[in-house]
Amino acid sequence: MAKKTSPARPSPARPTKNPVPQSFSADGHALKNRILLGLPPKECDFILSKLTLVDLQLHDLLQEVGHPIQYGYFPNTAMGSVLNVMADGKSVEVGLVGREGFIGLPLMAGLHSSASRVVVQAQGTAYRINADDMRNAVLRSPQLLVSLMRYSQESTMEVTQIAACNRLHGVEERLARWLLMSRDRIDSDILPLTQEFLAQMLGTRRASVSVAAEILQRAGLIHYNRGHVSIVNREALEKACCECYQVIRQQLDRWQTESG
Repeated sequence: MAKKTSPARPSPARPTKNPVPQSFSADGHALKNRILLGLPPKECDFILSKLTLVDLQLHDLLQEVGHPIQYGYFPNTAMGSVLNVMADGKSVEVGLVGREGFIGLPLMAGLHSSASRVVVQAQGTAYRINADDMRNAVLRSPQLLVSLMRYSQESTMEVTQIAACNRLHGVEERLARWLLMSRDRIDSDILPLTQEFLAQMLGTRRASVSVAAEILQRAGLIHYNRGHVSIVNREALEKACCECYQVIRQQLDRWQTESG
C-alpha cells in the first residue's frame, strides 16, 4: 500500500546568498535547466531577472493539493516528485520533474492552485519565480510559452505511461524504470532513496520494494545501502526494466526531432 501522509503547507526554500545575476549567460555552466537554456537571449535575460536561485532539501514540500501556488520552480540540480493524494491521505507518484522541466505548470494557464503535491526527491538547486512574475513572463515571452506547452505534453505523456506501468508491470520492472528516469533527471548514478519513500513512489508495500531491490542488487545492477541507491550497470538495468522506459524515451526523441 502507498504510505499515508498528512497534508502540509509548502516548505520555504532556502535562497542562496545571491539572486541569479541579470547578466547571467544562458550558456553559463551553472545553468542546467533545459527550458531556460533553450530561450533566445532577450527572453532569457528577462526571465533570469525574475528568478532567485534556491537550495532545495530532501522532502521539502513545493506545492500542495488545493493550495495556492506561490512560486514556480525551474529545477537545476534538484528533482521533484509529483504525487496524487487520495482522500485518506495515501499518495502515489505520477511524475518526476528535473532539469528538463518546470514545477508549477498551472501558472502558464492563468490558474492559481495545484492539483498535485510536489515534494523534493533529490536535493539540489532550482530557480524560483514568484507566481505573478511567472504569469507575466508567459505573456511577454512567446518562446517560453511554447517551451512550457511542449513540456506539458511531455509530462502528460509520461504520466499516462506511468499509470499503465503501475497497473500492468511488476515491482522489480517498475523500480528499474523509476531509477533510470531519476538518473536522467539529476545526471548522477547515486540516488538518495529510502525503501519507505520508494514504496510511496511506486505505490506498493515496503517489503515488496525490499525484495525487488535485492533482486536487482544480486544481479549486479544496483547497490543499495542505507538510503542510497547506486546504479552499477545502466545497460543491464535498461534490459531489466519494463518497456515503459524505452517507450517514453523514444517518444521524447521523436518530439525533439519534430521540433527541430
